Amino acid sequence: MSGRLDPATTGNQSSAKPRIAVIGLGAMGMGTARALLDAGFAVTGCDVNAEALKSFAAAGGEIADTPAQAAERASIILLVVVNADQVEQVLFGADGVIGPERARANVSARLGEQPVILQNATVPPAFAEALPEQIPAGIDMIDAPISGGAVKARAGELSVMASGSAQAFERAQPALNAMAAVVHRLGDVCGPGSSVKLVNQLLAGVHISAAAEAMALGLRMGLDAQTIYNVITASAGNSWMFENRMAHVLEGDYSPRSAVEIFVKDLGIVTQTGRDLRFPLPLSAAAQQQFTAAAAAGYGREDDSAVIKVYERLAGIQLPAAANDAAGG
Repeated sequence: MSGRLDPATTGNQSSAKPRIAVIGLGAMGMGTARALLDAGFAVTGCDVNAEALKSFAAAGGEIADTPAQAAERASIILLVVVNADQVEQVLFGADGVIGPERARANVSARLGEQPVILQNATVPPAFAEALPEQIPAGIDMIDAPISGGAVKARAGELSVMASGSAQAFERAQPALNAMAAVVHRLGDVCGPGSSVKLVNQLLAGVHISAAAEAMALGLRMGLDAQTIYNVITASAGNSWMFENRMAHVLEGDYSPRSAVEIFVKDLGIVTQTGRDLRFPLPLSAAAQQQFTAAAAAGYGREDDSAVIKVYERLAGIQLPAAANDAAGG
């Protein structure tokens, strides 16, 4: 049975598997939540988007109006949101999983047995490191950023960059087994997971930006886009991001698997971390400016491969016909 969660009946539903709450049903959260459903878990989803809730209910999941309601009797709670501000809101807001300080006395009684929270967003490492200090005793936390995109999320084949206590990993293992192809255990405290995720996002953002620049240069020199793609994907200059993202460009399909705005945010965290550490990151800064330019031009909600459209505007190159280019060329 699917539909809106009734907290009054949740405790009567017995299952050998722990109940899971997924807070955030965007591309990654929805895919993960559905992969967990496929694995036989009772999953409650929560999102501010009514259409996402409707879609998840239609897939067989329970839905809740607030993070607090979603977490009722949940033993594993996934925070698949966008940034640190959203993590704080869904945890400590008036309707959050933990709630404001004045309302935290009975939080453990509201959650499931031996609860563990998986923080899956890309956030500054210092934020992730400090977060457990705000969590009441008895609730474990894993710093667990995820990578792999919407397709691998739906298949339960994510890469999880995780750090936390052995006890927290033991409690979270059933969900991790169902949502991930590989779980990288990076330490016994929160923080290292987010640090490694920043390294990944640095590379991903720079590689996408470089792939777009390379394809755009080839087009400006009068080469055929498909020919460029065929040659480069069989040559030493290829990268996973070139092969994957430039395929979107060839198809003229900028439907957001991962949006331009995500890299405006993530590369912003990367460059801010570099400033905090007095560590130069010139390639990251250049890539961030390219994504910022794409967002400023109106492409922020499109697939991150739309960063190539900056060159369409600057150099007058002709891209393959876009399937959903509402912002114009």
